[in-house]
Amino acid sequence: MSQVLRDARRYEEEREQFISEDERPAFHLSARVGWMNDPNGFSYYNEKYHLFYQFHPYDSHWGPMHWGHAVSDDLLHWEYLPAVLAPDNSYDRDGCYSGNAITLDDGRQMLMYTGMVYETDENGERRELQMQCLAFGDGLNYEKYEHNPVLTADDLPEGGNKYAFRDPKILRQTDGTFRALIANDVKGCGGQMLVFRSDDALHWEYSHALVKNRYRIGLMWECPDFFELQGKHVLLGSAQDMIPDGLEYHNGNGTFYMIGSYNEETEQFEEETNHAVDYGIDFYAPQTVLTPDGRRIMIGWMQNWDTCNLRTESIPWYGQMSLPRELFIKKGVLYQRPIREFDAMRGKATTYKNVKVKDGVVTLPGIDGRFIDLELEISATNPKEEYRKFALRFAQDARFHTGFSFRPHESAVKIDRKFSGSRRAIIHQRRADVAHRNGTIRFRLILDRFSAEIFINDGEKVMSATIYTDISADGISFFADGDVTMNVTKYELKV
Repeated sequence: MSQVLRDARRYEEEREQFISEDERPAFHLSARVGWMNDPNGFSYYNEKYHLFYQFHPYDSHWGPMHWGHAVSDDLLHWEYLPAVLAPDNSYDRDGCYSGNAITLDDGRQMLMYTGMVYETDENGERRELQMQCLAFGDGLNYEKYEHNPVLTADDLPEGGNKYAFRDPKILRQTDGTFRALIANDVKGCGGQMLVFRSDDALHWEYSHALVKNRYRIGLMWECPDFFELQGKHVLLGSAQDMIPDGLEYHNGNGTFYMIGSYNEETEQFEEETNHAVDYGIDFYAPQTVLTPDGRRIMIGWMQNWDTCNLRTESIPWYGQMSLPRELFIKKGVLYQRPIREFDAMRGKATTYKNVKVKDGVVTLPGIDGRFIDLELEISATNPKEEYRKFALRFAQDARFHTGFSFRPHESAVKIDRKFSGSRRAIIHQRRADVAHRNGTIRFRLILDRFSAEIFINDGEKVMSATIYTDISADGISFFADGDVTMNVTKYELKV
């Protein structure tokens, strides 16, 4: 073990003692100390779920990347383990970037990650040279491969950008061979997902491009994941510098999925549809794991690159993961629902049926809190008279709140945190199209201390956002412009 990794482990163990449980999310994994971004190596190994993550232990701002580590039995209650990777070799001295994990036939877990070193290009600009590396371990300690890096700029196809070559996703073929799906940028095309093949997981060679962007969805693509689901194949990716296509995508950095058909013999993917993964403000770099009972579970970094670096102060931790979500395909759409294990956290229920909200605001006794699971169904009281707007406000006090609203004549929902207490002109609103029948929709709001996740129409669309309003702001109210009838159930949550 290098001194760099030893120092990081000692530091995170010492500093986490100064962070109380009340300062953290209750059931969303947060940085042990310092900074967290992308989930890495999301896997099931030795009867535990393992989640590694991009990690800078020494500051709550982005810095030289390490890999943090946590394990769980249920994906909701996490135990921190020592960091497993640190920037301590010539090929990764400036950062151990994102990657994935796979279990080998000999029982070891192999990590594949992107090593980064800064170099000066021909124009005198400081650039991030990226290459792919391996490490092997037992779920606690990992040793880097003596022949790293295993893929470099020399292995890229013509036009591939050595400064944008990252985030490997390892796949095992039915014949036992390995594939690595790696994000890359190419001149005149934007992002592409490249396939590299190996017989032994050690020696790799370029095969082909699985998908090319051609500037359809943003510019550079990152963080690929690729898996079979209900007879189809799904490609996940994160795109930089997107331009909206109606309400389908949004400005800046975000996520996308493609559903299509995959021929394993020819290794060709035929895209059939693409959509955003999450339509809210804070969600990026998702990874998935296949559970022992056959479910495909996804988790993402619940943050946005365009907002996280506007802070000036340093805090004990920064960055959290989303609630793990079960994935389904329904009518060509990727549905997401909170993992079923989450239902066991539900405690006391408070229910109201057929509540009328007409041209004003309603509050209900017992419907409040910042640590809750809220289910809501709304419809027009008179089906022949469409209401103009419905809004739910939460994390609310006399001054602050975050809002979620629906306008049936636009078929659009919106999340809005501009009144949540932010002092910066950052991203505060996102909208999405939703299906409805005569103004009837269902949604489920899950609040942890510093986040909101809204699952619309049983997971057809999801909107996620971090909120940092003081925990004392726990009010919830309902507003209607028009005449609305609603059914609402709030569950208190227990950890």
